[in-house]
Amino acid sequence: MIHVRKVVPYALLVAVATGIYMFTQVFGEIHQDGLSYFQTMLSIKAFLGLWLGIRGFNQKFFGINPWVFTSHIFPFSLVLIMILLSQIMYL
Repeated sequence: MIHVRKVVPYALLVAVATGIYMFTQVFGEIHQDGLSYFQTMLSIKAFLGLWLGIRGFNQKFFGINPWVFTSHIFPFSLVLIMILLSQIMYL
């Protein structure tokens, strides 16, 4: 457990950083009709991922505990929602 607590926060930060890069590469051009279904789902996933990344960065480097949603249930549920969004993005 000691090793997990040392490695996981950095792995999550790398995941968020690569997610930001991938977002810029995959999002595409916004047409006059507005966002496509794929772009809408990707935007929701990006927002949830950024929220988790900012929360993790504040906890790891600044020792700031979240003011709201202090348990691990809410972030875990966001990860599950992101996985489900990934499954339905290509419909």
